[in-house]
Amino acid sequence: MAKTFHLDIIASDRVFFQGECEHLVVTALDGQLGILPGHEALVTSLPTGELKFFADGKWHHAAISEGFMEVMPEFAVILADHCELPEEIDIVRAEAAKQRAEEMLKGKQSIMEYYHTQAALNRAINRLKLSQKNFK
Repeated sequence: MAKTFHLDIIASDRVFFQGECEHLVVTALDGQLGILPGHEALVTSLPTGELKFFADGKWHHAAISEGFMEVMPEFAVILADHCELPEEIDIVRAEAAKQRAEEMLKGKQSIMEYYHTQAALNRAINRLKLSQKNFK
């Protein structure tokens, strides 16, 4: 069996990663999901969360927003709205987005506005949480 599989992580604004990967861990709708070479075929939606993958001899971590993932035994593809490394996260901007969303949730909103605001809050919290982790 192969020791690696090909991984493509594509965000709406860039190709985040393309290469060989030994292990992938993503936040799935019902918890953490681990992918190794030879994994069974799978298609799933991904919520806002953290992803990490082992490539080039080290773990890489990223904040990811909503998306989809397709897994086949020899490759995996992640399509996401946004994906960023912890060092790319603008903490001041993320904190401001969190505060804005929290303020908006206090006011009267339509159901659609509420869901958009809740999603914005989740993204900001995820970005702040990941930016404050120490991955060394």
